[in-house]
Parts: sequence; structure tokens; C-alpha cells
Amino acid sequence: MRRLFYSAQKKSWFRWAGKVEFFAGNALFKLILQLPPVRFPLARINAGEVTVGNQWQRLYPAIGKHRGEVGLFLGCVARLTDVRTLNASIAVLNYLGYAVHVPNDQTCCGALHQHRGAINKAGLFAKKNQAAFSGSNIQAIISTASGCATQLLESGVGGDNGRIVDISRFLVFSEGWERIEIAPLAEKILVHDPCSLRNVLEGQRYPYQLLERIPGVQVEPLANNDQCCGAAGTYFIDQPEISGMLLNDKITAIRESGARYLVTSNVGCSMHIANGLYENGIEVEVLHPVTLLARQMGLEL
Repeated sequence: MRRLFYSAQKKSWFRWAGKVEFFAGNALFKLILQLPPVRFPLARINAGEVTVGNQWQRLYPAIGKHRGEVGLFLGCVARLTDVRTLNASIAVLNYLGYAVHVPNDQTCCGALHQHRGAINKAGLFAKKNQAAFSGSNIQAIISTASGCATQLLESGVGGDNGRIVDISRFLVFSEGWERIEIAPLAEKILVHDPCSLRNVLEGQRYPYQLLERIPGVQVEPLANNDQCCGAAGTYFIDQPEISGMLLNDKITAIRESGARYLVTSNVGCSMHIANGLYENGIEVEVLHPVTLLARQMGLEL
């Protein structure tokens, strides 16, 4: 599937088909158009050299001083559409001294199913994920998407000790930064606060704190951050008119900011906003805060 999408994107088939009336009004095709460039899973990091492959490794060993063991939740959407954030998270965690476990029998978090009323299906996913991560001696299950983290937390996948942690929060409290070299970036960075990160996880401050590790950056919140971007799981498909109005407010705020970068901590928000920017001809890069941090560490993933 990954290679199929990679080829189609490389040849611009999706963008060409999007101009055809039959596809233009199709909700599923609208979702496909939001997919960012497809990338491939991290295979290993060796002496600063990064290689990619066709599948995730079960274990990515710590680099340098060993500080602990963590698990990484991939998500069903992110493992196809936001591989660079998953790769960046593994690499940054490794360089800080954390071994990263990626169980291959983990599955969807179940959020989209629960939103559509498929409660039993979502419950089955929760049990499968709990079993997948229970076999590893890990101190936290890390998620790069706040929507997934919310579902994992609320469905009890982390158990009673609340082991579900958003990646930015985990990195803010991690040690080992003194040995990490981060290149300066003299740019304004807009931060979008996903609703799930702010209202459920209460972790909206951590992306700002993490980005402040990059010398020279000017970190600013996106205007009206207390308002939804309109993605909201499948809301942009179920209620496209209202979703479009919410998105337009974000696009206007981004355009008026003059920034070249927007970071957000939820893959659904990222895809939704990035597609809105593309359709309006606005060249602003949308990425995860950890992806930007890894880039300034010299890790293009």
C-alpha cells in the first residue's frame, strides 16, 4: 500500500484526478488528497547515518547512555501518512538514550470507530493494543498524535498508571539534552493546539517548550487556538461546510502571520490544514514539532 501511494504521489496522479468533477466531490478522495508525501519506516541509525526500509523494527536500541525503555504507538493513519514524525520520534528518543519498542501486533487506536458509534469494535482494538504493549518492560507508551493518545488513555490501554504520554511532553521532561547539538533556525514558528491535546491531555504547553530548544526560533501560538480546525476525526467528511468554515479561519490566520512553518501535534489536524493551505496556494510547511526538532539535529527522516 505504501509503495502504491508513493508511486501515485510521485507521478501527481492524485492531484490530476482531483481536477476531474467525478473525483472532486468524493469524500474519500478528498481524504486521499490530504495525504502528505509518503515515506518509509526507519530501519536503523548507525554512526549518525539513517537508513529506511519497508517495515518497522521491533526494537530501536538507545544510542549512548541508556536511560530507559519506551513503546511507540504508530497509529493506523500516521504509519502511512506521517512516517517522518514516527521516524523523527524514534531517532530523537534513541539519541537521548531511550530504547524504543514498536510491537508489530499493535493496531488502530479505535478513535474513528468510536466516533461513528462502533463501540464494540473500538473496545476490541483497545484490548489488542493493551496486549501488544504488555509484553515489553516499558515505562511509557508514547504517541505522536494527540487524538490517538486521547483514545488510548480513555480506553485504558495504558493501565492504571497512566503510561500514555504525548511525545512532546515526554521529551520536555527527558534528560540528556546537554549532549545534543541543535542547529539554529531564525524563523517564526506558529503552533497549532489540537483540541485533544488541549482539552483532554492538557499538554498544549509542551510543544512550545520543546521548540524553544532550537536556538533563534520565535515560537508563537496560532491565532484563535481555542477553536477547532475542522478536522475533528471524520467531521470534515460528515460536516464539510462547517468544517470548511473552521478551516478557513485557520488559513486566514496563517496567511496573515507571515510565518513559513506551522507545527501541530495531531496527524488529522496536520493533513486537514496542509490541504487547505495547498488549495489556497499558500506555501507554509506543516509538520510535527518533533520532526522540526529532528531536522535541526541534522536528522532528515
